[in-house]
Amino acid sequence: MRSGITSRARRALGEDIGIRRAGVRDTKRLTRLVRASRAYEGPYAPMVAGYRVGHDYVETHRVFAAVGETTDRLLGFYSLILDPPEIDLMFVADDVQGAGIGRLLIGHLRDEARGAGLSEVRIVSHPPAEGFYTSVGARRAGTVRAAPPAVMWDRPELVLPVG
Repeated sequence: MRSGITSRARRALGEDIGIRRAGVRDTKRLTRLVRASRAYEGPYAPMVAGYRVGHDYVETHRVFAAVGETTDRLLGFYSLILDPPEIDLMFVADDVQGAGIGRLLIGHLRDEARGAGLSEVRIVSHPPAEGFYTSVGARRAGTVRAAPPAVMWDRPELVLPVG
C-alpha cells in the first residue's frame, strides 16, 4: 500500500501513509470528508450540502484514498476519470492540510495517469484550490463559466502534465 510517502507527512501524522483503491466500505467516510470540508463553507456550502459518494461511484470510477497505515484513517482521496482525462474529485481532510497529503495524492494520480497512457489531466478547480494545483505543476487553461443552479460561480480550468 505504501506509495511515495513523504517524510513531512509521516512526521506530521506520526505514522506511515499509504494510498489504496477506495471501495464500497469507504463511501460513508468519503462522503463525510466532502461534506465537512472547510473549503466549502459560506457561499460554497450548497455545492456539497447533499453530496454523496455512493457505492456506484466507487465501483465505476478510479477512486484512491490516502490512509494512515496503522489506523486506516482517511486523510484524503481523489477520483480520476480516464476518458476524457480529468480529476473528478480531490479532497484532503482539513486537519492534515499542509502535511503533504495533497502532493502525495497528486504523485499517485500522475503514476496512474501515466500508466493509463495519458499525457495530461484536466482539472476544473474549486476556486480556493487553484493555488494548490498550480503549485504541483498544473497550468491555467481557461475558465469554466457558472452553470446555475448546480454551480453558481466560475471555476478555473487547469491542465496537469503527467509525463
